[in-house]
Amino acid sequence: MPPPDATPSPLHRVTVIGTGLIGTSVALAARRAGADVLGWDLDGGVLEAAARGGGLTAAPSLEAAAGDADLVVVATPIGVVAAAVVAALEAAPDAIVTDAASVKTRVIEEVRAQAPAGTLARFVPGHPMGGTERSGPEHASASVLDGIVWVLAPAAETDPGATRALQAWVEGVGARPVVMDPARHDRLVAVVSHLPQVASTTLMGTAADREAGEQDALLLAAGGFRDLTRLAASQPALWSEILVANREEVATAIDLFVRNLEALRDRIARADAAAVESTFDAAKQARLGLAAKPTVRAGVAVWQVEIPDQPGALARITAVLGTGGVNIEDLQIVHSPEGGRGTVHLTVAADTAGSAANVLSSAGYDPIRLA
Repeated sequence: MPPPDATPSPLHRVTVIGTGLIGTSVALAARRAGADVLGWDLDGGVLEAAARGGGLTAAPSLEAAAGDADLVVVATPIGVVAAAVVAALEAAPDAIVTDAASVKTRVIEEVRAQAPAGTLARFVPGHPMGGTERSGPEHASASVLDGIVWVLAPAAETDPGATRALQAWVEGVGARPVVMDPARHDRLVAVVSHLPQVASTTLMGTAADREAGEQDALLLAAGGFRDLTRLAASQPALWSEILVANREEVATAIDLFVRNLEALRDRIARADAAAVESTFDAAKQARLGLAAKPTVRAGVAVWQVEIPDQPGALARITAVLGTGGVNIEDLQIVHSPEGGRGTVHLTVAADTAGSAANVLSSAGYDPIRLA
């Protein structure tokens, strides 16, 4: 939810171009914050579905949607982002225009090559770091933006005042703005966003190739395999465009991943258990740091709890901890392939680990500390 003390943004009239999952989620969050929202999509069916969700009013054209806007958010597929940004800059002469593409330098280069002189000052390239492997406005929600990092990567020509105004607006809709150099953004997302997609897809493809014809393979697939291959269900066309657009940085990230994977393979092959354990321990410590919110400085603890696979089970365990005054910093749930039960991994601040265990035990759970 938007922070209660957020400064009201002067960007009251918002237009969203591209009303898929991210665009419609942005519209819903903007409307929740009190903005008037218009939307347009090249696909009339997608636009109609987005409008039915209540986040926006459908417009008949991009020009009609953007004409009176204070802010235009372009959330189209990456292949047409630059053209949509340029069209929005022309159609809305007083608006700030931003985009949601996960690659920044290539988009900036394309906009720079096409935009009329002087209009780039109003373009603030952006990237809301939210979403799921699902797609379409029917899966959109204002909560997709709650607490996420929304990168703002201004071009050299971008007016600093436009960047500051967009920062305030991003905070107002519940996200956390982070200003970053475009090239640095592309280098970092290659590792933390694009490489995970590549790894998930490759793992799923490897399993499918090796176990082709093995009917029982997926019956043996434990929670770890399911977690790691979740991203393989993402849209192939969307990710093909993204990876090719950021190809230099993605290729470098893959090279680094392959070197690390080969090093681990060699340690396993020579039965160097100590080196394998050290590799796992270093990764575990890094992952525990990732699980904590930036405000948690004293470390975290992770509790594993088994729950029944039935309606209300997850709500009950979170309610138990809430009533006991224990805040959940992160949560993951893994369903057993046999059905009937699931395992929840609860991450809490390290100084509340004991309280969490007592609260869970008192409620009849059997927590096991993992870290």
